[in-house]
Amino acid sequence: MKKPCLKTPIPGPLASQWISRDSKILSPSLPREYALVAFKGKGQWIEDIDGNEFLDFTSGIAVCSTGHCHPDVVASAQAQLASLIHMCGSDFYHLPMIQLAEKLAEITPGQFEKRVLLANSGAEAVEAGFKLARWHSGRDKAIAFLGAFHGRTMGALSLTASKAVQRKGFSSFVPGIHHVPYANCYRCAFRLTHPSCNFECIRFIEEHIFRTILPPEEVAVIVIEPIQGEGGYIVPPEHYHARLKAMAEKHGILYMVDEIQSGMGRTGKLFAMEHFGVDPDLITLAKGIASGMPLSALVTRSEVMDWTRGAHGSTYGGNPVSCAAALTSIDVIQAGLVENARILGDRLRSGLLAMQQNLECIGDIRGLGLMQAVELVVDRELKTPYKALRDKLLQGCFQKGLLLLSCGESVIRFCPPLIIGTDDIDTALDIFESVLRDVL
Repeated sequence: MKKPCLKTPIPGPLASQWISRDSKILSPSLPREYALVAFKGKGQWIEDIDGNEFLDFTSGIAVCSTGHCHPDVVASAQAQLASLIHMCGSDFYHLPMIQLAEKLAEITPGQFEKRVLLANSGAEAVEAGFKLARWHSGRDKAIAFLGAFHGRTMGALSLTASKAVQRKGFSSFVPGIHHVPYANCYRCAFRLTHPSCNFECIRFIEEHIFRTILPPEEVAVIVIEPIQGEGGYIVPPEHYHARLKAMAEKHGILYMVDEIQSGMGRTGKLFAMEHFGVDPDLITLAKGIASGMPLSALVTRSEVMDWTRGAHGSTYGGNPVSCAAALTSIDVIQAGLVENARILGDRLRSGLLAMQQNLECIGDIRGLGLMQAVELVVDRELKTPYKALRDKLLQGCFQKGLLLLSCGESVIRFCPPLIIGTDDIDTALDIFESVLRDVL
């Protein structure tokens, strides 16, 4: 059983030097969690510049789903590098772009004809989907959700409502976007309990928002995450998406699903929406799609992607090397990693639930597959967020060789590479619990 191996104080001397250099030249807006200076990655392990080895339960924020530097993905990227590095897919044609689009149309939810647009980042895919929804519908309004994160470019940021700091100082935003409560049953905005609430969060849109401030016939699109990511790894109730999409269809509103963090096998199904049995009209993908190479995609029903020549494009979107890495990543994920995410996710969740029985500060455990989270609270009855404890716990785990990330107000998320094994789960649980008991 391999364990984290720490050879120096954390951060080590070389890491400290590089962090000092970084602080003088890089943008101060970058929200670094802790002083990790990554140097090498292999599988589920990250080695820093001082030679310390960390067990990575972040996978680059759910990006390196096949693990760091998966040999098959590396080989595909290297072969493509030697053949064709770039031709602009907006102006010319190349094979990897077409092959990847065909593959994405095949594997994404919905047995209908589709079209695909390739871009570079999740935010770009969201921007494209938002623009397309307006174009196709002829409407200019949108509904998004409190707690949502869709990116930081202006259109995506206008849809985002995760943290005030992300929006502070950047107004005015794209007009016509209305944010409503997500189905967060642990912290219900209406102080009701599921299922007796009968989806009050949906009724609120229909009976209040549409009747008072937002005519539904002016709404182009509902933009939603199947599971909220930055908002706290919030999993909605079973029939929530079906009910919400039915409401959208009633009013001719498109249903755009952001699978940027939840897709590509992370939840124990290839896409999180498969858990809810809903086929979106538009779906955005990024992160795990290409094992760390910059790539994103917008996949839609064919009839929705009806904009005309020149309406949208990208110089680098669909880069040949990124497409080659994506095609191999999909093969690797489909060859057993989706099932591994389901099985190992159950093991991780069981360990966290057992921990919760003896630790009052663990208010909630939630997630699907290898997209799991722990919400820390001061008191289980009042559910007061315990941000200070969350921050100490993150730093403590880092000092013990376990990489984790925060989300929500007082939540720690577990999103390891999908290649991890049972020993890795057990090691992470042991470190997490020991540090949590130490910092309490």
